[in-house]
Amino acid sequence: MRTRTLLPSFLLLGALSFTAACTSGSDSSSGTGSADGRPGSTPAPSPVRTVDPSKIKGLEIVSDSSEHSSCSFATSYPDVPGAEAMTAAMKKDVEERLAGFRSGVCEGGSDAAEGRELNISHHFLAASGDVLGVRLSTQDHSGVGSGLSTRTYWYDGKAGAYRTALGLVTESSRDAFVGALKDQLKGREGFDPDLFDATLSEDSITAALDDMAFTADGGLRVTFDRSEVGVAPAGTFVVALPKETVTPWLSAFGKRVQQQTMKPSRSLDLGAAHVPEPAVPTHTAPGDDDTDCKKVKCIALTFDDGPAAPETATLLTHLAEYKARATFFTTGQNVAAHPELVRAEAKAGHEVGNHSWNHPDLTNLTPEQIASQLNRTSNAIKAAIGKAPTVFRPPYGAMNAQVKAATTLSPVMWDVDTEDWKYRDAAKVARTVIDTSQRNDVVLMHDIHPTSVTAVPQILRTLTAQGYHFVTISHLRATL
Repeated sequence: MRTRTLLPSFLLLGALSFTAACTSGSDSSSGTGSADGRPGSTPAPSPVRTVDPSKIKGLEIVSDSSEHSSCSFATSYPDVPGAEAMTAAMKKDVEERLAGFRSGVCEGGSDAAEGRELNISHHFLAASGDVLGVRLSTQDHSGVGSGLSTRTYWYDGKAGAYRTALGLVTESSRDAFVGALKDQLKGREGFDPDLFDATLSEDSITAALDDMAFTADGGLRVTFDRSEVGVAPAGTFVVALPKETVTPWLSAFGKRVQQQTMKPSRSLDLGAAHVPEPAVPTHTAPGDDDTDCKKVKCIALTFDDGPAAPETATLLTHLAEYKARATFFTTGQNVAAHPELVRAEAKAGHEVGNHSWNHPDLTNLTPEQIASQLNRTSNAIKAAIGKAPTVFRPPYGAMNAQVKAATTLSPVMWDVDTEDWKYRDAAKVARTVIDTSQRNDVVLMHDIHPTSVTAVPQILRTLTAQGYHFVTISHLRATL
C-alpha cells in the first residue's frame, strides 16, 4: 500500500581478531540500542556509517500505520528511483508481516490486541555510487517469543539487480565464512552449535544470513536474530569481522559495498531513467494568526505521520487556498528524509509537532527509549526549521505517567477521529469531519494517505461556509 514514508555488547576473541557478541535483543525500533549489560561486555566495534536520507534524490517513504491501541502497527520502507526490484522485495516482506498481524490481532478484538504491536522501521546502510543498502527492523509483540528481528536489503546499480545479504560473499567462500562465524560463536553463553548447523544448512543459509552490513572501517557485521543460533534468553548474536579477514571472501559486489561504505561518494546513481524533482510549495504565511477563538468558531486540523512526498506538498496547497492553518505531528524518520517539506509547513504558518521517531507505543518503552524517540525527533525538527516543537502526539494516543515524566513537550490528543488509516475513502473521511466536528474540536487525520489529502478541500470548503476558522493547536489553546 503506497502512502507517499542493535547496539549489542561485544567480546574480543581469537587469533584471527574476530569480534563476537551475544546480546539480549536491543530495540532499534525504539530508537535506542542498548547493550545487555552483562559482566564482561565491551564497547561495540566501529559503527555502521550514517546516511543522510535527504540527499537521496527522488526518495519516497512508503508508510502505513494505525492510530488505535486495538490495532497498533506502524510500518515504513524507502522507495528509491532505480531500485524498484529492492523496493518490491521490501514491500512484499512488510505487507506479509502486516497482513499476518492484522488478521491475527486486529480482527481478534480489543482483548486479543492488548499489549500487542507491530513496528517496522528502516535505516539506510549505504547510498553511494551504484550501491544502496537498507536495514528493516521489526519489533513484533503479537505473540509469545516474538520480538526484534532485522534484515538487510542491497541493490547493485551496476548490474541493475536486487541482492540479498548473502550476495556480499562469494559462493566459493561460504564454507570458510560460515566456519569462521561458528568458531567465533563457540563458547558464547547460550550458543547452540547444533542449532547453528541446522539454521545455516544449504537450504536455509540465505534466510539465516539475512542481516550483514559493513562498518565505517570496512569490517563486516553479521547479526543473528533471537533463537536463530542460540537459546531464546540469550537474545541476538552478532559477529563482527575485521576488514583484513573478510575482504578475501567478498564478492565483486561486496567489495564495492565495502568501498562505498568506507569512502562514500557524493551522489547515488542507480541508473533510473527518471528521478522526479520534489514538489516543495512556497506558500508564505502573511503574519501571525490573529483569530480570536473566543469570538469565532475555531477548529484544529491535525495531520500525523508525515511529511510524505508528494502528499504533504499537495495538502499544503489545499490549506493555502483557504488560508487555513493546521498542525503537523511528524515522525522523525520522515523529517530526516524530507526536511524541505517541514520547512514548507513552518513557512506557511503551520505548527510542526512531534510524533516520535518511528511511531512505537511509547508506553511499552523504557524511560531512556521514550526520551530517545522524542528527543531525536525534536532535534530533527529543529534542524529543519530552526526551532524545536512544544507539542507532541503519542502514537496510538498511548500515555502513562512514565511517558509524561520523560518529556517537557505538551501532549495533544483529539476529539474527532476520522479513522482514515482504516477507511481509504476520501468521501467518508470528509463526511466524518463535516458531520461530527464542533467548535474548538481537534481533528485527527494523516497526510501519508492520498485519500485523506483528497478529502481536505471539501472539508475546508464546507466548514468555511459554516463559519469555521482553521487554527493550529497552540493557537487554539492560547485563545480559549
